[in-house]
Amino acid sequence: MNRKELFGHIKEKKSFLCVGLDTDPKKIPSHLLKEKDPVFEFNRQIIDATAAMTVAYKPNIAFYEALGPKGWESLQKTLDYIPKDIFTIADAKRGDIGNTSSLYAKAFFETMDFDSITVAPYMGIDSVKPFLEFEGKWVILLALTSNEGSMDFQLITSKEGKPLFQEVLEKSSQWGTPENLMYVVGATRGEKIAAVRKTVPEHFFLVPGIGAQGGSLEEVAKYGMNANCGLLVNSSRGIIYADNGTDFAQFAKKEASKLQQEMEILLEKYL
Repeated sequence: MNRKELFGHIKEKKSFLCVGLDTDPKKIPSHLLKEKDPVFEFNRQIIDATAAMTVAYKPNIAFYEALGPKGWESLQKTLDYIPKDIFTIADAKRGDIGNTSSLYAKAFFETMDFDSITVAPYMGIDSVKPFLEFEGKWVILLALTSNEGSMDFQLITSKEGKPLFQEVLEKSSQWGTPENLMYVVGATRGEKIAAVRKTVPEHFFLVPGIGAQGGSLEEVAKYGMNANCGLLVNSSRGIIYADNGTDFAQFAKKEASKLQQEMEILLEKYL
């Protein structure tokens, strides 16, 4: 899916919502555990309930890897079930030397056919470039994350007073283009979003931290939106675990609808 198509879906659905499929068998409704594939059945119902308001789904790969071969099977079934007009993100945070990255890219872009993958930039261009060589696919590079430990490295400043995340943005923006490179920018750092947007004005941001992590959707839109929206705002727990009864999917739909309605207002305000 290219940037024009993604923006088209955003305008059509009046939404820039990404739903994180962080599916944990210990947290899904107990009645699903009798199913042959509880994880897929949970995901299927979440997708059915939220697809109309959603422009992207983001399975966190760790939740599937932890289950071994069955988890990978559930992941592939989920990916196959997602409507083709919805952007898919493998939240895998890969990043290794070139030949290894090439195989990671093949796994997620060819074998599983995700639209995009999250990648860690720490090892530099040779760890990222293999992912950028796949036409029609996207790298979503970690830039400024919302976890507490992000302050350990990302905000360290150089002698010139430039934070490390700024160096990452400036350097990596030379590796790809706004057509194949996005950035992870945490919603809980609203005051930094404007600085990131100034450095990479045309790129899309994947923004975690809304909902359970306390990020402000209004701030994200105010400081991060560009002429093509430029935002995919993720909510995981706040939507998929809104309820754990037999009607869990309807509660998920209600929460996704709330966010979509807020996003519609923000698109009219800032776009």
